[in-house]
Amino acid sequence: MSLNESIVEDAALTWFGELGYAVGHGPQLAPGEPAAQRDSFSEVVLVGRLREAIRRLNPAIPEDAREELSGASSAVLL
Repeated sequence: MSLNESIVEDAALTWFGELGYAVGHGPQLAPGEPAAQRDSFSEVVLVGRLREAIRRLNPAIPEDAREELSGASSAVLL
């Protein structure tokens, strides 16, 4: 069997799903689609998901601190 990107991606999605993560397929999240989570493919960080994770994991810190963290995290990742 030859190993290609699709095989690795499918295995990773299955594994993350089994771990309890919500998984989505790229074409469904792509810019221009109803469930799009970014305006263009050049946006590598899904900022909405990042903000929600920061909010969920750090409920005791003030909103302005969470916003600062999400902005700093996005800048570092880019």
